[in-house]
Amino acid sequence: MFKRSPSLTEQVKSHLKQRIINAEFDGGRMPPEMELARELKVSRNTVRDALGRLETEGVILRRQGAGTFINQVGQLVKNRLEEIIPYEALIRESGYVPTVRLLSAQQKQVPAEVTTHLHLSPDEELLIVQKLFLADDKPVILTLTYIPPDIIKQPYTQDDCRLPVYEFIPQFCRQEFAYYLSEIVPLIATSWLAERLDLPEEGGALLTFEETGYNQDNQPIVRACSHFRHDLLRLRLIRRLAR
Repeated sequence: MFKRSPSLTEQVKSHLKQRIINAEFDGGRMPPEMELARELKVSRNTVRDALGRLETEGVILRRQGAGTFINQVGQLVKNRLEEIIPYEALIRESGYVPTVRLLSAQQKQVPAEVTTHLHLSPDEELLIVQKLFLADDKPVILTLTYIPPDIIKQPYTQDDCRLPVYEFIPQFCRQEFAYYLSEIVPLIATSWLAERLDLPEEGGALLTFEETGYNQDNQPIVRACSHFRHDLLRLRLIRRLAR
């Protein structure tokens, strides 16, 4: 039923999460680990690890001696901020039909604050990919991704720049994208941002992710900024007391 690659635990977690979304477990209670393991033809440890991840995400609640229960409040969290998922999926899970427009992909000089995050000299030119994501044809996310041309090893087209950067890097840079170091920053929209996101007026508040992407050797290879219209797209997370 499941393949061994990429991650059996992750596959089982995703499978169980989808069944939870589909309300396939009666009474909001999940079967015991052994029963799930037999049904899915995986080890009990795999099921236990998958349930542990779902619990961390706030999808389920495990009560010792009582069982495993669906966390109804957790269903309000449509996505995990610490997970890298396509923005199209984020928009779709928020109840909209997503589309993406490539606004531009060109190489030019950028502000020094960008090159500093990538450990480059201030006069370096970078490939700047600008994309607009729409929800039911309304602009909702504007992204700017900065990629040093020197790391690009394969020829690419403008259409290739529509790919998420974590897919572009392995395919055209011959290295693996590992993770983002992200800061969530409130921002007052400039006239430039207001125009692209079709805001009522400049000066409105935006939520912005300022991120540096690293490869598996912990080297910075990408800088990205994502600007969100919070009036159309709400981001939720579950916060817990530290243990």
